[in-house]
Amino acid sequence: MNGPYFLSLLVFSPLLGILLLALTPKTQERTIKWLGFLSTLPSLILSLFAFCQYLRGYRLEHLTEKRGWVRFADFPFLTESTFVVRYELNIDGISLVMIVLTSLLAALAAIASIHIKKEWKGYFMLFLLLEIGMLGVFAAGNMVLFFIFLEMTLVAMFFLIGKWGGFERERAAYSYLLYNGVGSAVLLMVIAILFARAGTSNMELLKEMLHNPAVRAQLIAPISDDLRFSLFLALLVAFGIKLPIVPFHRWILRVHVQAPPAIVMLHSGVLLKIGAYGLIRFAIGLFPDQFRDFAFIIAILGVVNLLYGAFLAFIQNDFKMVLAYSSVSHMGIVLIGLGALNEAGMQGAIFQAVSHGLISALLFLLVSILFERTNTTEMDRLGGLAKAMPLTAGSLLAGALASLGLPGMSGFVSEFTAFFGLFQTAPAVAAAGTLGIIMTAVYLLRAVLNITFGTSKSGGAQAFDMSLTEAVPVFVLLALIIMIGVYPRILAEPLQAAIKMMMNGLGA
Repeated sequence: MNGPYFLSLLVFSPLLGILLLALTPKTQERTIKWLGFLSTLPSLILSLFAFCQYLRGYRLEHLTEKRGWVRFADFPFLTESTFVVRYELNIDGISLVMIVLTSLLAALAAIASIHIKKEWKGYFMLFLLLEIGMLGVFAAGNMVLFFIFLEMTLVAMFFLIGKWGGFERERAAYSYLLYNGVGSAVLLMVIAILFARAGTSNMELLKEMLHNPAVRAQLIAPISDDLRFSLFLALLVAFGIKLPIVPFHRWILRVHVQAPPAIVMLHSGVLLKIGAYGLIRFAIGLFPDQFRDFAFIIAILGVVNLLYGAFLAFIQNDFKMVLAYSSVSHMGIVLIGLGALNEAGMQGAIFQAVSHGLISALLFLLVSILFERTNTTEMDRLGGLAKAMPLTAGSLLAGALASLGLPGMSGFVSEFTAFFGLFQTAPAVAAAGTLGIIMTAVYLLRAVLNITFGTSKSGGAQAFDMSLTEAVPVFVLLALIIMIGVYPRILAEPLQAAIKMMMNGLGA
């Protein structure tokens, strides 16, 4: 595992699948779907191997990759490393956990893609390109490389939504492109300013230049407190759109409803978490003082997200819309944890990112199965499915219980830890937020009970239960949700060192 190309192999291994798919005739549906799934396995195996080694004491610093790439200027009065963007990959406990989550959900979403009905070759090539982008975002060691991988996910998602989505797929695709394009433009502006002032895009070196007086002299031009605060707000907007933070959330509703369910598994399970990851890596990592001053407002924004999403989820009739607003609501718990500004809150925020990734992927996988059987996701037309689809109905109930925070499941650990952290610093805000937890139980149980035991208006009760191919990813996700809920240490242990480093940077 000491090889200098381990992370590159992990990130770019789906590229082999893209090449094999390019050589496969587009009419061979079965071969293409098998290739699409098998191409996700190398990244999953490598990420799990790295995770197991890390738990046994292996230092992730040994996996760091640095190579010369692009030089933007060559002035005699500057050092050789100034205005140079290197190809840099490195990971810590947080990014390793997110990489494992990404590779796992990519493999399961590839299985769920059996329901894709047309142009399988183009679909899986874009699917694997999306996976490369997601893995690269979490492994990138500098801001420029992070941005390139992020834009790779944006392009792949745009075509996946616009080509294989629902009736209003083009509108959803352009909505996704517009909102996230604005967020990317704001992020690019921040990267350009920091690169111009510091002469580097390396995240660790930027952190040292911004906060270590001994290294600050290496800055090309000074960065004032006002500029730091402006850059911090720009990062909050850029990643707030991707998270999303209310009122930047409208695009997510269209994507959750119109995108193929297998793609929504990745969108809700991984891509939304890039917003949280960006806030942790850039907003907290580079501007901890500004984040500390803004923490109370971030906690309030989290409560607004939680309550707003929960109340609007309650009045929806389309189950996809319920889950879309549920994602908005649950991302509020991530903000609550970050705004708590203590170790418990930070751990709760990251736990929530992972937990919601697994739970939302499970629920959208079940949505895919329901839609394939009944051709609808309207709850009043899905009644009575418990009798005809007991396995699917039971899994749906289990997913809902995990999402509302039932003890023994991952949702309970993440929500309890995040709120525990906020009760220590802002008890009044935390108390208001608990209403959202109650509402979560109300809207999820209402939706699931209507689907499983309600009266059907379209003959949906005659549908048949999930197949073995569909059941495998369902039970894998359920097992992981329960494992984290029963034994949270398996997730807390790899995060411990990175969280302590964050708290030291915040001076907490």
